[in-house]
Amino acid sequence: MSKNRLLIHNKSDKPDNIVLKQNQIVERCLEIEGQLPSFMRDFFLYLKSGVALSTRLAYLEDIFFFCRYLIHSSSLSQASSTTEISIEEFSHIAAKDINRFLGDYCSRYTMENEEYTKIVENHNRSLARKKSSLSVLFKFLYRDEIISKNITDGFNPIRLPKPQPDAIKKLEIDEVAKMLDIIETGSVFTEKEKIYWQKTKLRDKAIIVLFITYGLRVSELQQLNVSSFNFNRGDFRIYRKRGKEVLMPLNKTCERVIKEYIKDERPLDSILEDYDKDALFLSIQNKRMTIRAIRNLVKKYTSLALGTSRDSGYSPHKLRATAATSLIQQGFSIYDVQNLLDHDNVTTTQLYAAHKKDVKREIVKNFEWLDEEQ
Repeated sequence: MSKNRLLIHNKSDKPDNIVLKQNQIVERCLEIEGQLPSFMRDFFLYLKSGVALSTRLAYLEDIFFFCRYLIHSSSLSQASSTTEISIEEFSHIAAKDINRFLGDYCSRYTMENEEYTKIVENHNRSLARKKSSLSVLFKFLYRDEIISKNITDGFNPIRLPKPQPDAIKKLEIDEVAKMLDIIETGSVFTEKEKIYWQKTKLRDKAIIVLFITYGLRVSELQQLNVSSFNFNRGDFRIYRKRGKEVLMPLNKTCERVIKEYIKDERPLDSILEDYDKDALFLSIQNKRMTIRAIRNLVKKYTSLALGTSRDSGYSPHKLRATAATSLIQQGFSIYDVQNLLDHDNVTTTQLYAAHKKDVKREIVKNFEWLDEEQ
C-alpha cells in the first residue's frame, strides 16, 4: 500500500518548506526513539522541550550509537536489540566504561556491509560531542532517580585544540574578485561546460554574492524562498539556528543579482511543481537545490579561484569566514559582525579580527620615522 501524500496545514508565520524540514527532523527523532529502551521515555520529553530540534536529533543519534555499541561491541549488555537494554544493565555502567567507549572504540571503528568495510576515524571534536550527549543522558537519569549514581564526573576530559587565526581558511579579496569574474565570464570553462554555465550563471552569482555578503550558513541559504524577499522594504527573511527568525537588510548588489536571476533565469512558476513554486534557488531539474548541490557549487567556484583541484575547493562555511574577515578589515566592529553572522560568542568573531591586527602590525613595522642609527 503506497504512503499517502503529505499535506501541510500551516497556520504559522514559517514558510511551508521550513515546516516540512522540521517535520522531517521530528520524524527521524521519533524513529530513533522507537529503537531505544523504554526507560528513556522521560528523557525524550526533556529533549523535546529543552533543546533545539537539531540538537535533539544529534543527541539521539549519539545515544543510539552508544546503545548499539553496548550490544554489539561490549559485554555490558546481554540484550539482542537496543530496545531490550535494561535499566539494570544501564545502572551498572561506570565512568570507565564510557571512557573506554570514547577513547578506545569511538576514535576508530569499522562499519561493514555486503559491499565494503568502512573505517571511521573521529577527531576530538566528534568525541567531545558524543561525550556531551552521554553526559546529558546520564545526568538526567540520575536526576530522575532512574540510576543511583552520577558517573559523569568521572568522564575523562577531551582536549580540543584552541582555534588559531592563522588556521582560518578564507578567500582573499583578489580571490573573491577572481571567483566573481569566473562566474560572470565563464572564461575558464570548456565549450561543453559553458552549456551548463550559461543556464545557471545568474543563479550561481546570486548564491555566491549572498554567501560573501552576509556569511549565511548553507542551510539558511538553501531554505530561502522568493517570498522571503521584500524589495519594497529592502530586506529578506531567514531562519537561523534554534528557529530564530531574522530580517536581513538588502544592499544594492544583492538586490540586483537576486532580481536579475528571478527575472532572466529562474523558471516560471507555471512549469514548477507546487512544492517548488516558492523556492528561490532551483536545480536544472527545477527542484529546490539541495544542501549538497550548493556545497558542490561553492567548491567548484572556490577551487577555480584558488587554482586548485575540485576536492580542495572551499566549503560554504569558508565563505562565511571570508565575509567575517572582509567586514572586519573594512572597519566594522566585531560586535556588529557577531550580530550579522549570528555567532553565539564574540570570541568566535574575535578570531577573524586577528587578521586585522596583523595588517596594523605590518603597517607600523614599515613606517618608521627615525633611522635605527639615531
